[in-house]
Amino acid sequence: MSAPLGRRVAAEAIGTGLLVTVVVGSGIQAVELSHDVGVQLLANSIATVFGLGVLIALFGPVSGAHFNPAVTLAAWFTGRRTPDGLTLRDVAAYTTAQTAGAIGGAILADAMFAEPLVKFSTHDRWAGHLWLGEVVATAGLILLVFGLSRIGRAALAPAAVASYIGAAYWFTSSTSFANPAVTIGRAFTDTFAGIAPASVAPFVAAQLLGAVVGLGAVAAIHGSDTAPAPARREVGVPSGEPEPATS
Repeated sequence: MSAPLGRRVAAEAIGTGLLVTVVVGSGIQAVELSHDVGVQLLANSIATVFGLGVLIALFGPVSGAHFNPAVTLAAWFTGRRTPDGLTLRDVAAYTTAQTAGAIGGAILADAMFAEPLVKFSTHDRWAGHLWLGEVVATAGLILLVFGLSRIGRAALAPAAVASYIGAAYWFTSSTSFANPAVTIGRAFTDTFAGIAPASVAPFVAAQLLGAVVGLGAVAAIHGSDTAPAPARREVGVPSGEPEPATS
């Protein structure tokens, strides 16, 4: 893909914003419609699966549909020796756009449901087993995204990444945020999908560690040769979902 940086950055900002709107908005709707936490999480995860798949298919041809600083950094690292890989300027622009978009997406969701536009979450997610869940969720995401690229099946990313995130809602203790930008954005809403600001830093650290683990798994499985970075391919990313209120 050869879209100008400005268009790619716009795609990352809007795509990440819409992703967070889906995550936060469906969480609010789920709580309004059901008092069963399991049903709430099910509704939230299904909405995220469908929303994420559509967003990857829509924005992938423009920016690669990272929507995730961990994926962007991994794309830069794997493609730094290739002429068409991401530059550090691209990385800075992408991650800034993703983070700003995520915050905007949370505010938009709150506005649609008549919630306070900005109210920092009080949902504390501070525990070692949750951080481990984030390492596992993010490592699996990186392995999937870059593994598909290595075997020439990046076109499967919309369905594959969305399916993985839907599953990770349920098999990880943290319900798979797996995305630093989305984690920051979700601190701005005191709703089902929120995360307390004090809990953000260890989640982001766990996600970055997970990205390193994921890249190590890619090298172990597919070899250490640097493949063309999927920076401008249909990479996909996600976010995950909130930990059940009972945990």
